[in-house]
This record gives sequence, C-alpha cells and structure tokens, in this order.
Amino acid sequence: MTEPPTFDYRLPSLGADMDEGRVLEWRVSPGDTVHRGDIMAVVETEKSDIDIEIWHDGVVESFLVDIGERIDVGTPIVRLRAVGDAPEPTATAGPTPAAGSITPESITSETSPPAGGVTPARAATRGAPAISAPAGADRVPASPLARRVAAERGIDLATVTGTGPGGAVVRADLDRAEHVRPDAGAGRADVAPAAQRSRSVASMRSAIAERMSRSNREIPHYHLARDVDLGRLTGWLEQRNADRPITERLLPVACYVRAVALAAARHRELNGFWVDDHFEPADEVNVAMVISLRRGGLVAPHIASADQRTLEEIMSAITELVGAARTGTLRSSWMTGSTLTLTNLGDTGADLVHGVISPPEVALVGVGRTRPRPWVVGDLVSVRPIATVTLAADHRATDGAIGSRFLAAVADELEQLTNLEASA
Repeated sequence: MTEPPTFDYRLPSLGADMDEGRVLEWRVSPGDTVHRGDIMAVVETEKSDIDIEIWHDGVVESFLVDIGERIDVGTPIVRLRAVGDAPEPTATAGPTPAAGSITPESITSETSPPAGGVTPARAATRGAPAISAPAGADRVPASPLARRVAAERGIDLATVTGTGPGGAVVRADLDRAEHVRPDAGAGRADVAPAAQRSRSVASMRSAIAERMSRSNREIPHYHLARDVDLGRLTGWLEQRNADRPITERLLPVACYVRAVALAAARHRELNGFWVDDHFEPADEVNVAMVISLRRGGLVAPHIASADQRTLEEIMSAITELVGAARTGTLRSSWMTGSTLTLTNLGDTGADLVHGVISPPEVALVGVGRTRPRPWVVGDLVSVRPIATVTLAADHRATDGAIGSRFLAAVADELEQLTNLEASA
C-alpha cells in the first residue's frame, strides 16, 4: 500500500512589509490531524504575534524549525502527511485570498475560524505542545497571552514561576504572582517591560518606514481629494443609534468601508495588484483597515468581500479586527489578500491624509476628521459636517480621470446613502 505523500507548510507572508518571523508557540503536536482553518502556530512578526492557520487537511509529521528561530518568509516550518487518498496540495506557501475569512457575526476576544476550522481553544485541546524560550535568547518561556498581560501590568516575567508546559509562564501564574506580591510592578519590572515595548515599537516603525520608503521610490503615486458632506449620513446614524446600547451602535467607519468597497466594485482598475509590470484585477473586494496599536505602530488586517456585506456585518468585523489587533490575536487569513486599503483618521485632528500605497496594491483611501464648514446647499450657505476623502493611486495602473470617478462614487454613497441604508 502506497504511503500518502508528505508536503511542507511554509511561513506565509503576513503583510507586504513582512520579510521574516519566528515561531513562538506550536498549537499542534506531531500526530495531530489538522483541517483547513486550524491554528498551527503563533508567529512573531515586526508588528504583532499572529495565529497561523493551515490551509490543507493533513497529519502533522514533524516541525522543521525551532521555537524562536528567526526565519525568512517561505521557509518550510511544518511537514504534514496527506490524509488518506487526498491529493498532495499544489500550493503550500501560505494562505490565499478567500471570501469568508472573517466571521462577522461573532464579536468576541477569541477570533472565529473559516468554515470547517476550529477555534484556538479547540486546537489547543488536541494536545499540549511545549512552550519554550527562543534558542540562545534571554526571553522567559511564556504564552503569548502571558507576555501581553505582563507588559500591560508591568510584571517582569523573570520573577514569575511558570506552571505551563515546559515551565512556561501562563496567565494564571501572573494573576497568582500579583496576588502574592502586590509590589510586583515596582523596581526592575517597571523598567524591563517598558524597554522591551520601546524596542518593539522602534522595530515596527523601522519596518513600516522601510516599506513605505520603498513604496515611494518604486510607485509613481498620484493624489486626489474630495470634500464630502456627511450631514445626511450623520443624521441617519444618530437616528439609527438613538435607542441602541453603545456596544451595538453603528460607527461612521463601517459606512466608509462599505462606501469604498462598493466604489471599488464598480471601478475594478483600483482594486487589485501590480505584479510583474502589469495590473491584475482582484476577483473580490477585500478592504484592509489601518489600525493603530496602543503601544504604537500600525497593522492592516482586511475585511473580505466587503462589498457583499451588510453594514451590521462590517461593523461586527471591524470590532473583531480591532480587538484582535490590540490583544495580539490576529489570524493569518486576515493579514493576507487585501485588495486596497482604507485609513480613517477619525477625530485625531488631521483634516486629510496623503496616503502611501501598500504594494502590491494600487490604491489607498484616506478619510480625515469630520468638521463643521460653510457649505452651499441649493442657493443657500449653511454649516455642514464635512470630511475630506483622499485617494493615493498607482499611475501605472490608472490615471486621474479614473481616480476622480472612483472618488465621486465614494462621495455618492456617503452623501446620498445610495446603498448604505438598504444594507443596514
């Protein structure tokens, strides 16, 4: 009887600015059967710790890299054996864009998997893989959650006794340590986590700066802007949210995402990738959202098939993505496959943003703060809430005429609520 073939799962690229990473934790053990959507490992990138999903069914045969080993994108990390007579996968370099990679109905601190997958909690119950410190490093062995909580509380992990697999520090150990030693946040603990956070943010900003410098050098950007009257949208949102609790309210950013997605669906020249000196339109509209992290830095997970989702679904997805980004529980499927990017400055004080495109995408949309301005309505001048929407686009793929029509489509959605009310 012929043995089922083996195949290697490679470290995927989890964003345009990722060149390398390192495995912090295995979420499976040799001998485990895994299915599409299962969490395989937790990988550290310059920006965040990310849950890595498997994209094929198989049986884990062996790990090909050590915990903590810094490796390049595309490096084989796990060897799997095909299940039964299943054919050997033809693509093992990581996730591909897929609709439904976000479950918008679930707003929880624990992210939901693609259809047929399992949650991280279920994946962990199949075995208790050891958590160890990176070889040759002074990092204390600890779970990703424990590291995040320790940083937030100012606890030095070196002072905590770990009770997890392989002596790793887990969340319960931190709670116990704080209860026994209420001054655990004093002295050295105040300094070490702060220094670690500072180095982490500096490293992230360095990676972002390098990628954006490359984008500015290689992509012939053109920039357009349009002022948009949000009076009708603001009034509609106020009426709609009047009797809803804060956690169920619809925020303007959900409307921005859907308006951009609907405009991109009609102007496909701005929705896709510049690859090998030509433009490749995308089959779906996957809008990446720039999210600022509390410790500093940015990440840009995406909402898959945003043009096909209702406003409620988009709002749920946004809530889930922001929560995952700020707790370090992003999934790999959210970090790959975006087709254009939206950055929303909200009420930070800036009126507009001159964006820098994230390659291989060809467009980035920015929305500045909403501020009261004199505005002509009919023959009268009145004060209206105005926001400036900007477009940064790749001149190799489009020109100003196409970009202008795209911005006009975005403005029409936000000013006339052409499709927004119907999708609520």
